[in-house]
Amino acid sequence: MITLLKFQISVFLLVVCSLASCSEPEEPAKAKPVVPVPNPVAATKVDCDSKREDDSTIRILFVGNSLTYTNDLPALVEKEGNAAGKSVVSDALAFPNYALEDHWADGKMQKKICAGNYDFVVVQQGPSSQSDGRVSLLDYGQLIKDICTSRGTELAFYMVWPAKNYYHTFDGVISNYTEAASATNSILIPVGAAFKAYGDQGEYLFYGPDNFHPSPEGSRLAARLIYSTLVN
Repeated sequence: MITLLKFQISVFLLVVCSLASCSEPEEPAKAKPVVPVPNPVAATKVDCDSKREDDSTIRILFVGNSLTYTNDLPALVEKEGNAAGKSVVSDALAFPNYALEDHWADGKMQKKICAGNYDFVVVQQGPSSQSDGRVSLLDYGQLIKDICTSRGTELAFYMVWPAKNYYHTFDGVISNYTEAASATNSILIPVGAAFKAYGDQGEYLFYGPDNFHPSPEGSRLAARLIYSTLVN
């Protein structure tokens, strides 16, 4: 009787898991504020009232999550520019586990783009190897692109990477970020592809201790690629 009960419980759990599409999170689980997410199709298009002004300073707004603020990536990009004799000033909107749709729902990003004199807006979200991540990159990426265009600012997609445990999803990450950049006629910064080139050779020095967030070396590599892609 006990054995039968255990079997029934196991079957019940399998059915529940199947219905819930039990899948691994793309980022390590963290507390995340509840944000109402609008339907991108129904979202009101946002246009800035005026164009930005050109000057010699390169201004970059980073929009993303912990893959951006770990090791203070924006500051590292500034250092890359300063080392090359350029004036680079960065700003950032980056919060744990945020996707582009979360930033859109917050509304802070839209206001910053229209109020700031940014040359570039660099966006990223989780690895986005799956279909829902792809849709978010494409739909919200286009909404952000429209704002940038109205301000005279260029949009760039910062291609990231999957957790080491999900290394097998890397091709999906690369494909979806590449498609989003192409579909929106934006810049692609292929940091994830560089991570994979080393990982395929058994070199994982760009992963930090949790095997997801970047090590200091990984963030420095990202900073070099971001700066060289945007400026050169």
